[in-house]
Amino acid sequence: MQLKKMTTRVAAGLATAIIAMTAGSAFAQAFPTKPIRFIMPYPPGGSSEILARPIALEMSKNLGQQVVIDYKPGAGSTIGADVTAKAPPDGHTIVMLLTAHAINASLMPTLPYDTVKDFASVTLAATLPLVVVVNSQASIQTIQDLIAAAKANPGKLNYASAGAGNTSHLAVEYFKSVAGVNIAHVPYKGSGPAVTALLGREVDLIFDSLSSSLAQIQGGKFRAVAVSTAKRSHVLPQVPTIQESGVPGFDISAWYGIFAPAATPPAIVQKLNAEIIKAMNAPQAKERIEASGYQIVGSTPAQLDAHVKSEITRWAKVVKDSGAKLE
Repeated sequence: MQLKKMTTRVAAGLATAIIAMTAGSAFAQAFPTKPIRFIMPYPPGGSSEILARPIALEMSKNLGQQVVIDYKPGAGSTIGADVTAKAPPDGHTIVMLLTAHAINASLMPTLPYDTVKDFASVTLAATLPLVVVVNSQASIQTIQDLIAAAKANPGKLNYASAGAGNTSHLAVEYFKSVAGVNIAHVPYKGSGPAVTALLGREVDLIFDSLSSSLAQIQGGKFRAVAVSTAKRSHVLPQVPTIQESGVPGFDISAWYGIFAPAATPPAIVQKLNAEIIKAMNAPQAKERIEASGYQIVGSTPAQLDAHVKSEITRWAKVVKDSGAKLE
């Protein structure tokens, strides 16, 4: 009798699981049922938008629903992240979060969300080198020139960032700690305004996302001094790495992850993952993305989960060792 009851319970459990899986699959097949809101936590003109636009365009074609970019800039990307964390978990809200998402976990004393638990990872879309740029009229030609100028004038050189807590902020703080120099930080509200500041010579340099400064480099208005990654960039093969320039072990890249609210059904997350990867690899989109300096990744959700956790640990150490603080 007990065996019969147990068998009945097991059968009922299996039936429930099959019904849930079938319902999830049907839900994913019907998705999306309305436009998808693609949140950008930075102002227009930055590296996140440059990557997001071709993805949104291809997804709109393939899904039969518009993927609409919705700007929610401010507070080091935390405003856009918070909007996403609190959105309905139905797959119709996604967000592109950058390296700053992991940095904020240790740099900001309080956050309105949990960096890991409140988001469903969709895919690590791409990575991108930072490029050390100066105005083309500046005298600095190399990283060693920069180090020498900073040591000769402690605190007098200044650098722009896309905002406190951004990769363009913490990368320089890390550089300062390993190179033993003092360079003043001037935060801006996004990469676009930081680039404008360097064009006007309001600041001396930026460790900028390559895609944001590439047009100014190619147009001769900026000089590319070095790239932040261990290998040279495929779009600037003549520009040395910071490692090559005499700073051993320096290897930092910006990364671009796409997330949904935490309770988004796994079937929807998987569909978003497949559609985003398909969009990035469409010939026209891929050409545009790679021409801007990005390396397309297209990871699984689980790989992005692991990456975020690893990056939180890595940047916590950089924040601690460099003594970086929010101004």
